[in-house]
Amino acid sequence: MEKVKPKKHLGQHFLIDLGIAENIAKAITGHGGISKVLEIGPGMGVLTDFLLKEKWDLYLVDIDRESIKYLREKYPEMGEKIIEADFLRKDFATIMQEPYAIIGNFPYNISSQILFNVLDQRNQVTEVVCMLQKEVAQRIASPKGNKDYGILSVLLQAFYDIEYLFSVPPGVFNPPPRVNSGVIRLKRNVVKKLDCDEKLFIRVVKQGFGTRRKTLRNCLKSFGLSEELTKDPIMDQRAEQLDVQEFIGLTLKIQESWNQ
Repeated sequence: MEKVKPKKHLGQHFLIDLGIAENIAKAITGHGGISKVLEIGPGMGVLTDFLLKEKWDLYLVDIDRESIKYLREKYPEMGEKIIEADFLRKDFATIMQEPYAIIGNFPYNISSQILFNVLDQRNQVTEVVCMLQKEVAQRIASPKGNKDYGILSVLLQAFYDIEYLFSVPPGVFNPPPRVNSGVIRLKRNVVKKLDCDEKLFIRVVKQGFGTRRKTLRNCLKSFGLSEELTKDPIMDQRAEQLDVQEFIGLTLKIQESWNQ
């Protein structure tokens, strides 16, 4: 089989260190009792080899036609479980049909989009193990009060328990990226529904982080808040100082101020 050439426009950096690949594969715990696992962007199957040893009911998705051809030759027994598609555009909820885990070395240029997609599928995706640009991985796992803490941190932490597992240097990839990488694990928590309007919660989080250095009073001016709420001590804080529960509390206060 002819090797697949990494394509810059797809953000491909193929992992070539088998020890790291094995560690990533073993990081899936089967949280929620799942047996189905979807690997995003398997490339030439370095991670896939170890996942198959773990006996998961494995599916592969890749947008790269050359990779798909290579994988179908390498794993003929997988048949239709090797899917040529864009993960962001394909309806995997229907394909998987039951709770499942996601794993992969995510292309850095679309890693945030993949995780927003996971949020949309949160009632079906019980676990995610992924390698991202280190700064993004740290941001997602970061607690409040940290300069890395941001929109994706709050939204994902509302529904997932997140651990930063380990860092990965550029030299273990072909071609080496210009940045370090980090591996994180997300496990679905017990929260079925937030105690506030979820769409408003997302708006408040995004607007709150819109201008990080400003207080929430300034960031949320466009929400038409009551005079009483603008004087609330929480409005003296910046978005990065609030955890998920505090953002939920703020969202409830905004709902109440609108209903007065």
